[in-house]
Amino acid sequence: MANAIVIQAVKDYRDQVLWLKAHRPLDEDDEKDADYIDAVAEKESIERFFLGGWFSMLTDLDGKVLLEKLKCEVV
Repeated sequence: MANAIVIQAVKDYRDQVLWLKAHRPLDEDDEKDADYIDAVAEKESIERFFLGGWFSMLTDLDGKVLLEKLKCEVV
């Protein structure tokens, strides 16, 4: 079960980053769009999960290293 949670978080992070890349704001109005704001908030929430205590309880993986690898992967 713990592995499934971590795997889902990785998939969700990739999805959010890809969505944000496809919907880059062109102006200030775009940055105020509810979908854009939600995607940024979700991405940041997943980043906090990777760096937090619950992640550490679920796995022996280093959340910081995993997050850095994901950031490099989706750039």
